[in-house]
Amino acid sequence: MTNNPIIDVVLFDFGGVITASPFEAFAAYEQELGIPTGSIRKINSTNPDGNAWAKMERNEISLEDFCSLFEEEAAALGLVLSGNRVLGCLSGAIRPQMVRALEVLKERVSIGCITNNMKSGHGSGMSRTPEQAEKIAEIMTMFEVVIESAKVGLRKPDPRIYQMACDELQVAAERCVYLDDLGINCKPAAALGMRAIKVVDPDEALSDLEKIVGFELR
Repeated sequence: MTNNPIIDVVLFDFGGVITASPFEAFAAYEQELGIPTGSIRKINSTNPDGNAWAKMERNEISLEDFCSLFEEEAAALGLVLSGNRVLGCLSGAIRPQMVRALEVLKERVSIGCITNNMKSGHGSGMSRTPEQAEKIAEIMTMFEVVIESAKVGLRKPDPRIYQMACDELQVAAERCVYLDDLGINCKPAAALGMRAIKVVDPDEALSDLEKIVGFELR
């Protein structure tokens, strides 16, 4: 493969891309409780701009307030859930093939991260143990730019958060690739002109990315 000069920047979501999807942990918790699969995602998609999840990712409420509000939202749907347990689901295993791809990309193009996260747990808020926080902090040093919703007060899919990354890297959106595990977050990136890849299977996503950048990542 040869380098594709059209692409200058590759931008990554974190949870569900660099780490395993929290949806897997959501499903395990739902199974433990004996409630329908997808219940947690249903809560989080109800009033998506003003619910507990959205407010927490914009750092508008405390951890305690999140738990209280989330549990109230669950109760409104007839569900009994622990906000703390749901937050614990955010700590997914790091995907080594993605870390390897970052190492290769960093030698050829600029890389950045746009993540919806929370100021909870340890480190950047995407981990629930000090050990994982240390590993995530090491990965974060690889990115030239990291845009965290809890720090900037914006969250995906707000188009402004993608433009913020472009502005910091001084690059046109058309010269970027963006990877996210949620289609709703890929759409604004594509609308700005980025090449968007929805990550379902990480290896398939890397194959798609290799075709775009023009060189091998594994």
